[in-house]
Amino acid sequence: MRRKKKLRIKKKPIFFILIIFLIFGSILIIKKTTFKTNKEIKLNELNNIDKEITYFDYKKLDRYIKYKQKNKSLSNKEVVMDVNIGIDRDYYTHTKPSKNLNTTIILVNKYNYLKKNYIPKNLKDVSLKYSRSDMKLVGEAKEAYEKMAYDAYKQKYRINAISSYRSYNYQVNLYNRYKQKDGIDAADKYSARAGYSEHQTGLAIDIDNGKVDFNNFESTKEFKWMIENAYKYGFILRFPKDKEKQTGYQYEPWHYRYVGKKAAKYMYKNNLCLEEYYVKKIEN
Repeated sequence: MRRKKKLRIKKKPIFFILIIFLIFGSILIIKKTTFKTNKEIKLNELNNIDKEITYFDYKKLDRYIKYKQKNKSLSNKEVVMDVNIGIDRDYYTHTKPSKNLNTTIILVNKYNYLKKNYIPKNLKDVSLKYSRSDMKLVGEAKEAYEKMAYDAYKQKYRINAISSYRSYNYQVNLYNRYKQKDGIDAADKYSARAGYSEHQTGLAIDIDNGKVDFNNFESTKEFKWMIENAYKYGFILRFPKDKEKQTGYQYEPWHYRYVGKKAAKYMYKNNLCLEEYYVKKIEN
């Protein structure tokens, strides 16, 4: 009788597949471990500030490190805040469309823009009792402004709106006039390029007291009243003297922005500009 041949199972291919699998698996584990180590090293450079603040953005870790190396005198919190605002990059670069359209917390600055066709909803005429002709604000801001101006008037202060909502095209012409007059570098310090002006939101307003030029508004008793009371009506001094780096604009004692009572009170109590508030409370 013939013996039946035993079938031999070829084990070598399976063995090699397992080896290859183990090699690639080990490489992936090593890479993953290395990545974690690099991340930990970078966080150590910032004294693990990510554990202290809620607005730390891990996607910006490399930017934090680079900015810290160039600005060694800044605290780690200042580094994170500045980078989140966008200050580590040149103005009008890496820009993005503004979010929260048609809300009181919309942010428009040199990094966040409005499109040409953006017109805020519910624009209303501001009463001529408290403004020049043809002044418009979003309804909620208009009512708050008129209430503020009325209360100021009762206390013998004059609050007068001289600029409010501006269309995209209006800002084009205004900025170009300033640029031709003073040059682009100087104009950028006090005027926004079209699309980057928060006047286009219908929430910003420039004021005087109807007696002196608005450039001298800081010297008036009305300015002092506004500093002490504007937040109670939902307005903030938009470009404060000590926040020029954060806002990107020179100090403007006549320029106010409606953000709502809750946000305005928080900013007033904590000495924050809108950019800082946005990073801490809105963006994340």
